[in-house]
Amino acid sequence: MSNRNGKPSAKKEKDFSGKIYKILAKDPNKSFNYKQIAAVLELTDTKSRNEIIKELKILASQEQIEETVRGSYKVIAKTDYVEGTIDMTSRKTAYFVSPEVEEDIFIPTNNLNKALDKDKVKVYIYNRRRGRRPEGEVVEIIERYKTEFVGVIDIQKNFAFVSTANPKMYTDIFIPKNKMGDAEHGDVVLVKLEDWPAKADSPFGEVIKVLGKPGEHNTEIHAILAEYGLPYDFPVDVEVFAQKIDTEIHEDEIANRRDMRKTLTFTIDPRDAKDFDDALSFQKLENGNYEIGIHIADVSYYLKEGTILDAEAYQRATSVYLVDRVVPMLPEVLSNFACSLRPHEEKYTFSAVFEMNEKAEVVNQWFGRTVIYSDQRFAYEEAQHIIETKSATIPAEISLTDTAYTVSDDIMNATLKMDQLAKIMRRKRLASGAISFDKVEVKFILNEEAEPTGVYFKVAKDANHLIEEFMLLANRKVAEFIGKQKKTFVYRIHDEPNEDKLIALQTIIAKFGYSINFKSKSLISKSLNNLLHDVQGKKEQNLVDTLAIRSMSKAKYSTHNIGHYGLAFDYYSHFTSPIRRYPDVIAHRLLQHYLDGGASVDEEVYEEQCNHSSNMEYMAAQAERDSIKYMQVKYMLDHKDEEFLGVISGVTEWGIYVEIVSNKCEGMCRIREIKDDYYTFDEKQYALVGEVTNNILQLGDEVYVKVKNADLVKKQLDFTLLGKKAQE
Repeated sequence: MSNRNGKPSAKKEKDFSGKIYKILAKDPNKSFNYKQIAAVLELTDTKSRNEIIKELKILASQEQIEETVRGSYKVIAKTDYVEGTIDMTSRKTAYFVSPEVEEDIFIPTNNLNKALDKDKVKVYIYNRRRGRRPEGEVVEIIERYKTEFVGVIDIQKNFAFVSTANPKMYTDIFIPKNKMGDAEHGDVVLVKLEDWPAKADSPFGEVIKVLGKPGEHNTEIHAILAEYGLPYDFPVDVEVFAQKIDTEIHEDEIANRRDMRKTLTFTIDPRDAKDFDDALSFQKLENGNYEIGIHIADVSYYLKEGTILDAEAYQRATSVYLVDRVVPMLPEVLSNFACSLRPHEEKYTFSAVFEMNEKAEVVNQWFGRTVIYSDQRFAYEEAQHIIETKSATIPAEISLTDTAYTVSDDIMNATLKMDQLAKIMRRKRLASGAISFDKVEVKFILNEEAEPTGVYFKVAKDANHLIEEFMLLANRKVAEFIGKQKKTFVYRIHDEPNEDKLIALQTIIAKFGYSINFKSKSLISKSLNNLLHDVQGKKEQNLVDTLAIRSMSKAKYSTHNIGHYGLAFDYYSHFTSPIRRYPDVIAHRLLQHYLDGGASVDEEVYEEQCNHSSNMEYMAAQAERDSIKYMQVKYMLDHKDEEFLGVISGVTEWGIYVEIVSNKCEGMCRIREIKDDYYTFDEKQYALVGEVTNNILQLGDEVYVKVKNADLVKKQLDFTLLGKKAQE
């Protein structure tokens, strides 16, 4: 037998030691002699038996096993049963992840014992000896991460199989004839996994919903939502309940609130926004300072604890923003009407009001319930125009009404002053170690059928930063106000980055001539900011931005405050978007409870709500990412004959990933299909190297590609590599 290089390969030694240890470890309470072990291994020759006797003595001398009676051995009981989660690879193997083990434990396919991706499991770890890579075996599935799967049904005569597009789902699902429902051959379906009999290769399931035909737009969007357990409509009883809520503004309620209807107030939002959950008010004070109010929709006034509407909102925990639609956390009567701070309407709000001086320092603060009247609604483009031109005239081409108009001097001056203050706050934040992630967002121009007709990139400008800084101020000050009282609260926390991930990032960015300074925490932040600034407009920007974000810890909700590394805040919460995020609703309720003199609430109850909200946020982000991938594939279907310039964004042993410069669509060029040479993967260089030509295809290289295959169901693009771009 020869290997890929044509050289004869050495015959592999029999690893008796590992096999013996595994047999004993699988049954830790039982003793085995060499004959029993030989029988399990199906070995009958004398040489192998002698080898087993020798290995048993070596294992005993290493104190891995003990001799219980003469010639019989059992494993030395250690605390090698560990609980954690399964992280499947796309190759039917997995890694076991647990805070109790330093490194992830490899789980071979035959040791998974029916565990699926992200299942909570108990694993037995063996091969913990020096020089050996630890491996594990799943001995118990404690909790399935998910039991509902989306896939395409293949109907045979008396049964069916459902196969999913998820590369981490290594098995199809068997569907008995009486559990197929109304599904027809080839439909995209949602199935519930019901049982996995001991001797069955596949789990058994039932079709619980038919989503439609593969490749159809609504089918694929609903499939994305179903894949992550996200709903796409409200139950009828919840809608009926929401419709009956009294959304009128009442004088007796106004009497309980600070009346700010006469204070200049306006909103700045994206052009296509329907839910305006924040507004800013501005007033110059006699002492020369400024009173700036951050007014947030008072969702908790309408959303009462213990109602079916509240239970539904908590379950959803977040609105989901897909490419062609928003799946709201709250029914439209609240999200787009009663709670939306629409222009020229009185609204109930929960406010953080700050007195600020010219240096953007807060000299006074007030929190509480208010009533406001929004004088003006701006799109970001309109506010940006005022900031850039210092003019009150909005031209027709960027106007929300498509006609030119002039804003009042008061609004123009308020916008310009708040922009100045926001810039000071931003500078201070970055100087104290905040990291500026202004990642380019890919947006699609859609026609009436939700077909993508074009791509554009959304970049944050001064108007976006103005809103961002005042929202950050409100979130930080509310968290600080309660945090300093040492009372239970819902924080948005962000841990320091993992050094291993930063070192991996350093290895990659070094190829482009960048580096990270590891000497101190503040120098890491500073060099990350320099990196993000230096890559702007370069071919590698999107790749470096993405990798830098991946090197960060994930922000999450918790009652245990550790601060927010990315923002460089000691206290931070989410208070400013209760229409679309449930933790903000909790923050409103707790703030009012403490303003009313209430005692600190039960931390355990709120920590559970934090975990749920963090999980749902993760699901929503995954669904959003999948919808973008789907739309990119759909867009590229119409551009199959075109040649595109791309950047190599990933290199693996099976090929290269290429991201197209003009639209950020990413696809794969498979190694076996690159025809100009025989390529092998060089892990150290992040490159494929041609064996004959020594041609190198490495991370960051510019190449020309063409679409070979666009799979809407798998949301996957395959490219044909046309060649490298010539160096200028």
